[in-house]
Amino acid sequence: MKIIFFGTPEFSIPSLISLSKSEEVIEVITQPDRPKGRKRELSPPPVKIVVERLGIPLLQPERIKNAEFIKSINKLSPDVIVVVAYGKILPSEILTIPRLGCVNLHASLLPRYRGAAPINWAIINGERLTGVTTMRMDEGMDTGDILLQKEMEIENKDTAETLSIKLANTGANLLVETLKGIESGSIIPRKQDESKATFAPMLKKDDGRIDWRKSALEIHNQIRGMNPWPGAFSYIDGKRLNIWKASVNSQLSTLNSQLSSDAGLIQVIDREGIHVITGNGIIVLKELQPESRARMSAEAFANGYRIKEGMRFI
Repeated sequence: MKIIFFGTPEFSIPSLISLSKSEEVIEVITQPDRPKGRKRELSPPPVKIVVERLGIPLLQPERIKNAEFIKSINKLSPDVIVVVAYGKILPSEILTIPRLGCVNLHASLLPRYRGAAPINWAIINGERLTGVTTMRMDEGMDTGDILLQKEMEIENKDTAETLSIKLANTGANLLVETLKGIESGSIIPRKQDESKATFAPMLKKDDGRIDWRKSALEIHNQIRGMNPWPGAFSYIDGKRLNIWKASVNSQLSTLNSQLSSDAGLIQVIDREGIHVITGNGIIVLKELQPESRARMSAEAFANGYRIKEGMRFI
């Protein structure tokens, strides 16, 4: 089976490697190099680095609706096009090229969490179950017929980063299974139930700001879901800092409602971390990062920045 593979971030890599071992990947399409870091130096997308090692032909078009690009894809006569977190919606002119259609791997149990950030929003919303879906692509945003799905539990310690790694590996295996099923004709596509559709829009930096009036559990989920980007953050003593790790104080998980007026107030600082009152319960901050500084333990932060009980996060 001749495959053209579209993918860009780390999440795409396990699928690309698995397909290159089991099928013939004739071309890889990824995003152009982009400026990164403070110096804004051009940096290749993760998939490009792997492709160069695998020795597969690579294209990095700025525009995939370009007529010459579409013509070049047509000339390759792929059996199937596979898309894994490419970052752009394929136009209809490309969707109709391969004889077996276009297949997408999506990091949710569709129709739930359609969109750009399904892993993040599943954690932020406190979901206990997620998974991966392979689907036939159409012109909509993750609206195509479902081919195969695989469920996965979200653990309390999972962040968007750790869960992404697990889903990427599970998805790679599901993708190989899907292509074999398509070729043999053993998979029967099924329509998505539109009444159950939910959405996972692209994250913005401001989504990371903590509202201390929320419950300790909600804030804990936000911290996990925003890790590694854009990072959950707050302010104290006029300084902004990211919060990377925390836990819910199970012994004080349901404070009286009158304490909600104290949301953001530091109750205790000890070896466990910085205990902060929320709209419902206590959250213990364990790993923080002041602006332009390295990550540090809550104890080191409290000592180095003279943070005391009674001060307030805003």
